[in-house]
Amino acid sequence: MKTKLAKLALIAVLSTAGATAAFAHDAARAEAKQMIELKDGSTLYIFKDGKMAMEDRYGRATRMEVGAAIETKDGQKIKMESDEVARLQTLINEGHFGG
Repeated sequence: MKTKLAKLALIAVLSTAGATAAFAHDAARAEAKQMIELKDGSTLYIFKDGKMAMEDRYGRATRMEVGAAIETKDGQKIKMESDEVARLQTLINEGHFGG
């Protein structure tokens, strides 16, 4: 009986963790005017005020040098106009921890 209960508890915990991960970036998506997939698997967020931030392929806000050219998944080049890494990290955390 204890084994069955432990398995049910584990399933409940794992289900909750998956659901939390699915919503982790909702705040960032809501703030973004546009999200662009990059060649290396990263995502470029362009916010409604025109400022930019980059998320690496693992879902972490990452620094990018202002003025650097980055390549989109379809081969276009975009010049990084700003580096709003703290803003993106805050939005990602908001999704994980509820603000």
